[in-house]
Amino acid sequence: MMIPLQAGSISSRMVFLLTLRSRPSIMSLPSLPYCHAVLFQELPRLVRIWEERVSLTKLKEKVTREDGRVILKIEKEEWKSLPSSLLKLNQLQEWQIHRTGLLKIPEFIGRFQNLIVLDLSRNIISEIPRGIGLLTRLQELILSYNKIKTVPKELSNCASLEKLELAVNRDICDLPQELSSLLKLTHLDLSMNQFTTIPPAVLNMPALEWLDMGSNRLEQLPDAIERMKSLHTFWLQRNQITCLPETISNMKNLGTIVLSNNKLQDIPLCMGEMENLRFVNFRDNPLKLEVTLPPSESVDEEEERELFGLQFMHTYIQESRRKAG
Repeated sequence: MMIPLQAGSISSRMVFLLTLRSRPSIMSLPSLPYCHAVLFQELPRLVRIWEERVSLTKLKEKVTREDGRVILKIEKEEWKSLPSSLLKLNQLQEWQIHRTGLLKIPEFIGRFQNLIVLDLSRNIISEIPRGIGLLTRLQELILSYNKIKTVPKELSNCASLEKLELAVNRDICDLPQELSSLLKLTHLDLSMNQFTTIPPAVLNMPALEWLDMGSNRLEQLPDAIERMKSLHTFWLQRNQITCLPETISNMKNLGTIVLSNNKLQDIPLCMGEMENLRFVNFRDNPLKLEVTLPPSESVDEEEERELFGLQFMHTYIQESRRKAG
């Protein structure tokens, strides 16, 4: 009995080979020695190609368009790795892949030259490939809630990068000095990691406006903090900071600083001269002076007043000066 084999499509060859595998008695026929060899030599390769095509079909179903941008969205589906067939979708401008169990960023990531946003937060990624530096158009890189320990210096080649989030990786303790060359970076989230000091690379980022280093292991801030001239929002909650440098008053653009849950014993007098400061929080610090705020003039003012906020800071500084003089 002969089984016809049509040349051409992979699917017809697959059907043929799978039919042979399901009918072992055919394999013993002397007229089919070639088919026997094909089965064992080509089947693994064809199965792999077949799986790639199935994966590509599934990926295409996840592609959407929003505001003229081509986006790949995958949420709460198991994708421990991304197939090479994804390269056929190299027109993608944004990846949003969350809670998929993704173990690694594919090595071929650098071939997605149109990527503007790469959001792979809430996965199990342990490293950032050096090929990330080839994404010269990338504006946002979001890798929070993963298991990353180090950041490659090649990231500094992402010249268009404006937003970098590495929060809750828990083990990052430093950044390569080369990242100070990210001239467009304005937003940096390093919270819930293992930093014991602010990396020099961060201090030298010229455009940085928003920085979160909360829930790390900071014990003090360097005098060089004044280099961050553009910074307007600074999150430092849940560290072990014992004192603030006098140079903090040279951060003329700083409008928000959160220092709750630290080990501060005093507030430097110079902070009273920071005219652009609009919001502070000194809650849960062992400050040595007890300060009572004056009564509010209205119920609305009482509701708006932050107990350990700006008014508290100015009252504390006044009390410090009174005791000193």
